[in-house]
Amino acid sequence: MVELVKAKGLGKRYGKVQALTDVSLVLPAGRIVGLIGPNGAGKSTFLKCLMGLLRFDGGLEVLGLDPHRDRARMLEQLSYIADVATLPDWMRVDQLLTYCEGVHPRFRRPMAEAFLARTDLQPSFKVSRLSKGMKTQLHLALAMAVDARLLVLDEPTLGLDILYRKAFHSSLVTDFFDEDRTILISTHQVEEVEHILTDLIFIRQGRILLNLPMDEVADRFAQLSCAPEQAAAARALAPLREESFFGRHVFLFDGVERERLESLGELRTPGVADLFVAMMGREERA
Repeated sequence: MVELVKAKGLGKRYGKVQALTDVSLVLPAGRIVGLIGPNGAGKSTFLKCLMGLLRFDGGLEVLGLDPHRDRARMLEQLSYIADVATLPDWMRVDQLLTYCEGVHPRFRRPMAEAFLARTDLQPSFKVSRLSKGMKTQLHLALAMAVDARLLVLDEPTLGLDILYRKAFHSSLVTDFFDEDRTILISTHQVEEVEHILTDLIFIRQGRILLNLPMDEVADRFAQLSCAPEQAAAARALAPLREESFFGRHVFLFDGVERERLESLGELRTPGVADLFVAMMGREERA
């Protein structure tokens, strides 16, 4: 297993605020990882540490390199787009492609042009005249065109309509991803990305709550929908969360054998959004 990111006991403090606490994880090659957490959970801080933009405590290797000491070498193999990234307003689209082609040794201009050909962007358009959505499309084209082993995306589709968001997520899998590359996505739009994720990480208040391959989610978690007369029996099994819809009770369980639940009602694997809400609620009650 080729490990592209290794964090051990990673911590980051801003004055009196502890933004990250004892974060330890490994991201192998050939994975699409969702980093999910509420606002202020530490997602962007973790990504900035990974990019070498912040000093930190503990250990962190990215592509086998130190993010600070070896940052230039690391960035040759890493592509990153932030939710607050900016572009030079005075450039045209074609000038920006030429610039990237000249400064980045692994920038593939034909791929950027093919990506942009699926949008309304024209080479002669000036960046200052682009809408927010068009600027996001241009950012994504530049990031996807780098022949990187690690693609880091922080809220990558903010400002895009749902049709283009779906097209972008499809393009991630078909045009970029392979067994030698890993994509790390931090997003609040979990329902739109869960179908492409191979791994799931939940973070809250700077701590990792869950780090699990998606194919193990069904083994560990179950969602039960049952009639009111079965609710007491389900409640006795200590669910993470309980809700009521149209006269039925819906419970989400962690680590309860499915055999114990099948007689109580209908079972399914919870979606990422439902699982996230349940686990955040458990932490608040703890």
